[in-house]
Amino acid sequence: MSTFDVNDIVQQARTGNASEPDLQRAYDQVAQNSPGNVREGLAEAFRSDQTPEFPQMVANLFGRSDPNQKAGLLNTLLGKLNPMERKAALGPVAETTGAASGQVTPDQAQQIQPPLVATLADHAQRKDPSVMDQAAAFYAQHPTLVKGLGAAALAILLSKATQARH
Repeated sequence: MSTFDVNDIVQQARTGNASEPDLQRAYDQVAQNSPGNVREGLAEAFRSDQTPEFPQMVANLFGRSDPNQKAGLLNTLLGKLNPMERKAALGPVAETTGAASGQVTPDQAQQIQPPLVATLADHAQRKDPSVMDQAAAFYAQHPTLVKGLGAAALAILLSKATQARH
């Protein structure tokens, strides 16, 4: 797929006429050729009012992540909060998983369910909105997971990513 084709898919997406398979193919090309632009595009999708809210998107990504990826994301989110805030967000799970300390292992991360991750992401985002950029940078390193966010998120991501290339 050429750059023109990616731009064509982005234009189709803006009018609601791009298929999800076309968006995924365009995304694959951008992810392979411009990972920095994926980060910027994903951050834009996290902030968009045309996609689910950031906590839900992060919980979705977390649910499809492997244990190491889960721990990486959780440690990013936990790093934004103090121990009391971590306990408020996660409840008893904060103590049983070690999340209250601010660091979890991949095994501990497996014990935390996506709805709690959404709550944690919400707390972290309210305290420090830059967590969306950090989560975008983290998941830009794992582009296969990002493809599962859906057509709206991919369209926004691609639109931002192709703007950044010009």
